[in-house]
Amino acid sequence: MVFLPLADRNRLRSIRFQMVTVLLIVACTVVFLWQSSLSEMEAIRAFYGLGMVPSVLFGYDELPPGFAMVPAPLTVLTSMFLHGGVLHLAGNMLFLWIFGDNVEDELGHGRFLLFYLLCGAAAALTQAIVAPTSAVPTVGASGAIAGVLGAYFVRHPLASITVLAFIVLIELPALIVIGLWFVLQFLNGVFDQGGEGPGGGVAWWAHVGGFVAGAILINVMRPRRLSPWS
Repeated sequence: MVFLPLADRNRLRSIRFQMVTVLLIVACTVVFLWQSSLSEMEAIRAFYGLGMVPSVLFGYDELPPGFAMVPAPLTVLTSMFLHGGVLHLAGNMLFLWIFGDNVEDELGHGRFLLFYLLCGAAAALTQAIVAPTSAVPTVGASGAIAGVLGAYFVRHPLASITVLAFIVLIELPALIVIGLWFVLQFLNGVFDQGGEGPGGGVAWWAHVGGFVAGAILINVMRPRRLSPWS
């Protein structure tokens, strides 16, 4: 990405602390540490058994014996807690830390957790629909976090975001930072042939689907009167 977000200037108004955001970061980190403790074969089994494999989800394929760890529909949720490497994890958690707190502030703790899971599910399903016969596991929190970005884009378009542009720190409105991010995801999805093209390995359409879901759900789920556990 041209701009790497590092922080935002957007104080919390309804909650004292972004508890669910932090717990999600902890959960993803703990799962990654578990992944790191596995042997190479065990790690492959985890990717296929807990990651979302479109062809398995839609019944075109079956996993090899001993690889299935949960029912295929459940992988739509389990996949968002796995990551393919430390940079994959770090990048996702950075975005969740920067933007998650204000969306949690908008929704309350309980609604935010549901919102996050729904966005992640929408993201995984979007990727699966675009490439239904793909046998490549989709893993990572980026689809759910794309939903967080969609919500932030709708609710806080003028919030100031500190970004690293090449080697310079500058401040830009969320409208530009997140808007540019979304355009790049969409264009990459178009030219990457649904994740099966030369840039394969990134679930671009999951990002697009998660973002759109978040932009819609934030106003649907946002309570009129917020209590922290709404």
